[in-house]
Amino acid sequence: MLIGQEESVGSKGAFLIRHAGIGPAVALLLSCAAPAGAQSVEDLRDLSLEELANVSISSVSKSSEALADAPAAIFVITHDDIQRSGATSLPEMLRLAPNLYVAQSSSNTYTITARGLSGNPGLVNFTNKLLVLIDGRSVYSPFYSGVFWDMQDVLPDDIERIEVVSGPGATLWGANAFSGVINITTRRSGETQGLLVGGDAGARARSGELRYGGRLGGNLTARIYLRGLSEDETLNASGASAHDDWWRLQGGFRLDWTPGELDAVTVQGDVMNGRIDAATGGDTLTRNRNLLARWTHSQKDGSAYELQAYYDRSAREITQNGGRLWIDTYDLYLQHNNMVGTKGDLVWGGGVRAYRFNTVGNDSIYFLPPKRTLMLADVFAQYGWAFAPGAKLTLGVKLEKDPYVGTSVLPNARLAWKPADALLLWASIARAVRSPTPFDRDVVEAVNQKPLLIGGAAFRNEKLTAFEAGTRIQASSAASFSLSAYYNLYDDLKALEITPITTVPFYWANALKGHSYGLEAWGDISLARWWKLRAGLSLLHERFAFKPGATRFLGANQVGNDPSRQATLGSSFNIGRTISIDANVRYVGPLPDPVVHSYCELGGKIGWRVNDHVQLSISGTNLLHKWHQELPGDVASQAPRTILAGLKWRI
Repeated sequence: MLIGQEESVGSKGAFLIRHAGIGPAVALLLSCAAPAGAQSVEDLRDLSLEELANVSISSVSKSSEALADAPAAIFVITHDDIQRSGATSLPEMLRLAPNLYVAQSSSNTYTITARGLSGNPGLVNFTNKLLVLIDGRSVYSPFYSGVFWDMQDVLPDDIERIEVVSGPGATLWGANAFSGVINITTRRSGETQGLLVGGDAGARARSGELRYGGRLGGNLTARIYLRGLSEDETLNASGASAHDDWWRLQGGFRLDWTPGELDAVTVQGDVMNGRIDAATGGDTLTRNRNLLARWTHSQKDGSAYELQAYYDRSAREITQNGGRLWIDTYDLYLQHNNMVGTKGDLVWGGGVRAYRFNTVGNDSIYFLPPKRTLMLADVFAQYGWAFAPGAKLTLGVKLEKDPYVGTSVLPNARLAWKPADALLLWASIARAVRSPTPFDRDVVEAVNQKPLLIGGAAFRNEKLTAFEAGTRIQASSAASFSLSAYYNLYDDLKALEITPITTVPFYWANALKGHSYGLEAWGDISLARWWKLRAGLSLLHERFAFKPGATRFLGANQVGNDPSRQATLGSSFNIGRTISIDANVRYVGPLPDPVVHSYCELGGKIGWRVNDHVQLSISGTNLLHKWHQELPGDVASQAPRTILAGLKWRI
């Protein structure tokens, strides 16, 4: 099966990307397995670390494979990890991944990226190089290539796993899979039967959920859900209110039908409304409607076809200044997996996607033209050749036609070798691009009706050539380790340039180049069946410079203000079959420019399974400090301590 923001240039131009989850910095959480005794998909509690290594993933090759065999830097956040963490939002769940960089900039906005390039909102550059999918539906905004995290939600209990791949995945996933891929997979409706009522509440935040799953026929199951979330305002760097309290209400359904032994059909959809408070400029209203259908047909020879289509409508509106944005997305995708002889496997496919934009600007910011329909089409193929025992070479290429720059060629080569069942060695080289968006080409920001910033008419792809190598070791049934190193070469990165002679308007240009290298490592160890530890480490070095002929208007640090080091340590502890205790410590090094001091924080959860129907919990985030700064104070408020009491009731 397929795996399938931010303050704008000035405070007056915030209507489309304000409140969108931007900014640099912070860490990641952890957790492991849980109390003994459960056998269901819902709880991977009885699985050893060796068995967890065989959990099927599909983000690396777009075909099902064991995590232990995947030749990439991939970390899997399991259903049980999420339940034990106490996280109530997707960004907080993603702190569990040691190969991601997560920083909170307000009550509802986050910066999330992999391997640097987090952007620098103080220098008008935002986080926009990470592909995020929910059940195969892309949720990055084609408007500016970033993710409006305040518009993305999934019922935590419905998540089967989150696959986090650091490093480019453009050959399979396309242009925005520049620095990584986050693929969120939800559980089939047949695995979520019965009634679930739950909620978490504290002094600063509240969330509630209602879900019902049932069987409509012998081969047809369904579920419906309703989920609400609200959070109070944060404080700015001076300690005053940031006036950024917000709420979101979302509901949806999923149908799963198996009409025959070799076929599976899924239909699902969601409806979301939200509101974000603002001190000036008016509140932000957010809306999303989406509908997805997928058909998978397996054949007796092991091959399989998958056809998927979805529609997504996202809208944002500022109530006071009248700024509005609508984006309608229509997507159709086909994939075929097939064995080639006894030593080869082939996956190929293609798709077409149409984006229809409609914007209403104001005197401060607008788009020319205000409406567009953009078409994106691609074809890809990837062949894996098992040329020797334990060794496999994978070659792939995608041709992607972008409406702004034409056709891009996105190749990839991976070599994997398993000299022993418990040891995987791998290396890869890949090319990726980030394609232009309306925010790069069509934007106009004005002061007194005179353009201050305009899109770059000649803006083209940002480019990456990535070299990676790594190993995954299953040392025993009680210990596993993953290590990867990378070297990235960047060209044509986005930067602000000035107009000759007149200086203004500023415009976007491909004026920067550079390189980065780093190391990612994590491991799990079971000290006993009732106690597991997990640790992670990320090291990053970045160096960027202007290309010849650039005006060097702003610093080269506008592409990213990233910490050079991060570390995590997590503990999952069980007392008998009913009590679970999880603690997660994260350390984030200092941000270089603008400077933000390093910090260490603690999160965790204590859970009590009263009986098979009732669970109680106390969870908390940022427990070491009442408030702390994760991003520069001129663009971000402080992250608060949050403590929640939780209840789940199942029938």
